[in-house]
Amino acid sequence: MILQLYKAERMKLRRSPIWLVFIIVPAVPAFLGTMNYLNNIEILRSEWFSLWTQHTLFTSYFFLPILLGLYCSYLMRLEKNNRNLTKLLTLPISRKELFVAKLLSAGKIILFTEVWIGVLFLISGKIAGLTAKPPVGSLVIWCLFGTLGGIAMAALQLIVSLLCDSFALPVGISFAGGISGLMVMSKGGCWMYPYSLMAYGMVSNNNKQQLTAEGYPQFVLICLFYLAVFTAAGAMIMDRREV
Repeated sequence: MILQLYKAERMKLRRSPIWLVFIIVPAVPAFLGTMNYLNNIEILRSEWFSLWTQHTLFTSYFFLPILLGLYCSYLMRLEKNNRNLTKLLTLPISRKELFVAKLLSAGKIILFTEVWIGVLFLISGKIAGLTAKPPVGSLVIWCLFGTLGGIAMAALQLIVSLLCDSFALPVGISFAGGISGLMVMSKGGCWMYPYSLMAYGMVSNNNKQQLTAEGYPQFVLICLFYLAVFTAAGAMIMDRREV
C-alpha cells in the first residue's frame, strides 16, 4: 500500500510548480559561491575543495533549508486543500502509511536536488577555470550523505507542516533551523541537532584536511535514529489528528 501511495504522490508532483523551484533556487547559491571563490582565489588554494566550501556555505545553511521547508509544506498542503485528507482516508489506507509515503516523496526530491547541486558544482568549476581533476568520488559521497541528513530533517519538517495551518510558517521554521544549524556546527554539536545533519553530511564549509570518512558510520546511525523517531512521531500525530 505504501508503494501505491508513493506512486500517487509522484503523480501529484509531476506537473507541480515545485520542480521549477527545484531548478532555479540551487542555481542562486552556486552563482554566489562561485563569485565568492573567484573574489578570494588568492587565499582559497584548494581549487575544487575550496569551491565546494563556498557553494555549501550558501547552499546548506540558507537555500537548502528553505527548499526543504517548501517541499514538505507543499506535500502536506496537497492534503489540507479542499479537505483532501478526509476524502483520502475513506480509502482502505492508514495515516501512518500516508506519512511514510510523503517522506519517501520528500526524500526523492531531496536526492534530485543534491544531484542538481553536484551538477551545478561541476559546471561552476569549469566556468571558474579549475584545471585539476574534479573530485567526483568525494562529490558523490557528499551528496549522498547530504541526502540522508536531509531526509532526517524532512521527517521533522513534515511534522511541523502537519501541525501548522500556514504554508509559510514551516518554511520560516526550516530557514531558522538552517541558521541555527550553522551556529551549532561552529560549536561542534552537529551530531545532536537535526538541522545540522544535512550540512554536516555535505561536509559544508570544511577545508580539505577535514574531508575524512572516519565519522560517517556515526553520522549514518544518528540520521537513522532521528529518522525513526520523527517518522514514528509523525505517524502518531497524523493518526490522532482530527481532519
